[in-house]
Amino acid sequence: MLNDCQCTEVTPTPRPDRLVFYSPSRHVMHSLLRQFQRLSLTAENPNGHLVVGVSDLQKLEGLHQNLTLTEQGDLRVAPQYGDQMNIWEAASLGIWITRLKTGWFQGAMEHLLFHAQPIVRLNGGELAGYEALVRSAPPEAFYGAGPLLEAALAHGQIRAFDARARTAAIEQVYPHLPESASLFINFLPSVVYDPAVCLNSTFQACQRTGADLGRLVFEVVESEHFPDLTLLKSILDRYRAEGARVALDDLGGGYTSLSYLEVLKPDIVKLDRTLIREITPDDPRVQLVSALIRYAHDLGVEVIAEGIETLQELQLASELGADYVQGYFLGKPAPQLQSITVQAQAFFTGT
Repeated sequence: MLNDCQCTEVTPTPRPDRLVFYSPSRHVMHSLLRQFQRLSLTAENPNGHLVVGVSDLQKLEGLHQNLTLTEQGDLRVAPQYGDQMNIWEAASLGIWITRLKTGWFQGAMEHLLFHAQPIVRLNGGELAGYEALVRSAPPEAFYGAGPLLEAALAHGQIRAFDARARTAAIEQVYPHLPESASLFINFLPSVVYDPAVCLNSTFQACQRTGADLGRLVFEVVESEHFPDLTLLKSILDRYRAEGARVALDDLGGGYTSLSYLEVLKPDIVKLDRTLIREITPDDPRVQLVSALIRYAHDLGVEVIAEGIETLQELQLASELGADYVQGYFLGKPAPQLQSITVQAQAFFTGT
């Protein structure tokens, strides 16, 4: 059916018997042979390819570390199952090492859970909402967002991981929200091929949970790696058409351009935490942060200063005109929805 989407399906990723190394560059192949000899890696050499077993991960990691970044980029590695090489699964050596080291990933997908971090309105100190941060806790293990994302990419399951995380955040966290609070849910725009189809599982989760979409904020992460602004805008428009708000992260950091803000006009934008970390009144970043906040406000966009870890950072974020704050000083991510810290409460109450 055209309205069906397989984005949430997890495809089993079998462990290959061998890895096949190949490159159009003779330099890379000669370099590989030298590294194989140095590391005592046993390799077959059919048809000019190097075929290696997968049992010695330590040696494969040493091989990867000994290659230059250029060599790593020119090298392709495909799995071999029995006597058959699957060229469609070819990837970098780094990806294959991660995939081999994360055999736990498929099980972890069945045990997603969330830690929530408070977001506080600066004008009055009210709790504005929580950001849902994905974790996994299968039996006798625990994985944070970083390892989960890395494994999802290596296993070619990033689309299913992102979709499942969105629906699980709604189902697990939303029912516990205070009445006036919003829920911030991260998503990767690169996993959405067609907003009219790929986001249906998210909206269905809202229906099952009875979630008010007006209290959901879908936050674009890694926006600087997604240059298709037309598609990104259509994704945000789809969320908004259902009544949700949208946010962009990391304004002023990485490759995120101010043009993203102007074209997309999200409801909320987060300042990159490097702009706030250890900032002082005489810091040159003060003028930049002030200008970014003014520019966002001119576009009708509210601003969250995240990464707040000290009282001084909180004070400056307030003085520079941010609308909301988030960070360890206000509350660390926790399995239960918690209020803000005593230190932050003292700031807002003036005690």
